[in-house]
Amino acid sequence: MARVVLVHGAFCNARVWGDALLDALAATGHTVEAIDLPGHGDDPTPRDQVTLQNYANRVVQQLKSSPEPAVLVGHSMAGLVITQAADDFIAAGGHLEQLIYIAAVLPRNGKCQNDYTTLPQGAGDRLAGGLSVEGSPQVATLLPGVAGPALFGHCAPEVATAAEAGLEPQVIRVLFTPVSITDDRAIKRSYILCTEDFAIPSALQRVMVSQTPGVRLFEMESDHSPFLSHPDEFVRVLESAIAS
Repeated sequence: MARVVLVHGAFCNARVWGDALLDALAATGHTVEAIDLPGHGDDPTPRDQVTLQNYANRVVQQLKSSPEPAVLVGHSMAGLVITQAADDFIAAGGHLEQLIYIAAVLPRNGKCQNDYTTLPQGAGDRLAGGLSVEGSPQVATLLPGVAGPALFGHCAPEVATAAEAGLEPQVIRVLFTPVSITDDRAIKRSYILCTEDFAIPSALQRVMVSQTPGVRLFEMESDHSPFLSHPDEFVRVLESAIAS
């Protein structure tokens, strides 16, 4: 059984994973840790201190909280975060079981999320045109009616409504910050690709996977949030990734 650390994506917090998923993973014998990134959920970090590096530092802190090596799971924007955190952790002598990306950004050294989402394969993203940006640092808020179809399109109506109500503003400089990593470190990586994703289109997910050698690919016919829309199948796929 594995120690599983879950890292949420942009506009979200640890509660996005849902109690049902945490219970299902725990029932299989895994130890599950879902964390709030700085400035999200119950974390009190001021927005002017929200950076990609501070996100990564929070994940490294969590990894160090137990001697057991973790399976580090990142959704969406958290692909940036877990990539940077894993590189930092390993460079300092830490050990990870593997990284698992869920419909997530999978960056190469020197690349930021915006470098990928502006590629032609990113066409069809239904989030980009539905943001209101203001303040300093700049903070984005999803406009009404955008998040549901883009993030939770396959979810039952009550699940989508609850998930949308839990969204929060996002400091956007994180999306424009490149990772600083050693490409192709010797670490197991798996990617759960969502074929009906309208936040990070599947064509873009395939491009990112193809650029990092050795990534094991799993596919789901799902929206951007398979842990909410297809929870039973998602647990089976995640279990397969963990066990293989």
